[in-house]
Amino acid sequence: MAQLEPIDRAILRELASEGRCSYTDLAERVGLSVSAVHQRVRRLEQRGVVKGYAAKLDGELVGLGLTAFISLTPIDPAAPDDYPQRLEHLPQIEACYSVAGDESYILRVRVASPLALEELLRQIRESANVSTRTTVVLSTPYEDRPPAV
Repeated sequence: MAQLEPIDRAILRELASEGRCSYTDLAERVGLSVSAVHQRVRRLEQRGVVKGYAAKLDGELVGLGLTAFISLTPIDPAAPDDYPQRLEHLPQIEACYSVAGDESYILRVRVASPLALEELLRQIRESANVSTRTTVVLSTPYEDRPPAV
């Protein structure tokens, strides 16, 4: 993929920090006309640089106050590496990362309670035939920070 122009980087920084920013505000912030910003944003979306826009929800306020990271290790190392597909039906899994190291994948999950986490772990082990190691998040000083574009 081609390098990003400095003005595109500026647009991306603004969008990453405030995805609902209007084209007028965005144009003001980066020093372009509204039509030029609109065209550049559309091009960034078409190239797949901007993958979409989403609301960030407060897990605590929507009843999902427990966040955890679950590391997956295959029980049978010869088994096919199809764990993401085996687990995609579980909506509590917010992210699935393929990683280097002892584990094959690390999942970020959000659930209502320790009991709900215990049930989710059972479902993961049953669906994917893996052993798990769980780290419960105590607090989140920050997350979803925009990348240093």
